[in-house]
Amino acid sequence: RNAARVLKAFLTREESIGVSELARRLGLGKSAVHRLLTTLLAEGLVEQDPRTGGYRLGIVMFELGEAVKVHLDLHAAAGPVLAQLREQTGESSQVGVLDGDEVVYVDRLESAHTLRLFTETGRRVPAHCTSSGKVLLAHCPEAVRERVLAHRLPALTPHTITDPDALRAELAAVRARGWAEAVNEREIGVASIASPIRDVRGDVVAALSIGAPVTRFGAVPRRRIARTLVEAGEAVSRRLGWSPESAPRGREA
Repeated sequence: RNAARVLKAFLTREESIGVSELARRLGLGKSAVHRLLTTLLAEGLVEQDPRTGGYRLGIVMFELGEAVKVHLDLHAAAGPVLAQLREQTGESSQVGVLDGDEVVYVDRLESAHTLRLFTETGRRVPAHCTSSGKVLLAHCPEAVRERVLAHRLPALTPHTITDPDALRAELAAVRARGWAEAVNEREIGVASIASPIRDVRGDVVAALSIGAPVTRFGAVPRRRIARTLVEAGEAVSRRLGWSPESAPRGREA
């Protein structure tokens, strides 16, 4: 708790703050503040000004702030598109990002149908057996993709792709096609399709997906909706500053 108080003390506009001043503001002893700063310094959360000896927020805090900004920007960009997508398709739509070997759903609108999927925002699912995960793995840097493929790929159903070479081939097909699908791979009776969301540099930073029961989302409806989904992903990308004319198509391998 005190470490958080130390970090919040740097929200002022001062160039740097000394140990004595921090101790005074926080009502803590100088030795306690110095111990906290030493820990924060080791983690890159603060840095020391070699000229004055004072402390300021470190580069890691800047990187964390940029990560938060990306998620806030993503939420603002995706919200209207999610609403339009649900109106066009009637199905649940969501935005997912890659975290290690998992997809985290950061935004979601539920289907209006009585029979629907219940995937709450913030839920984590394995990347290798979801359409969102396939999109994200297909377009991430090769080193990141290979780290995921190097681990055991658990079989959640008899249809889950667990062979690394088979998944590599599937991901290559996703890159060529521009969208991914997963049918009965994470859960029997569930199908989904996903398309990429790109940032201003053209890097794929998220996936836009639609999921529904297989009984309502067979092969023909999936392929019919795929073009709509790809266009929706491009609409979110444009709201993030991406342009197919001016930005590279990412650095994926």
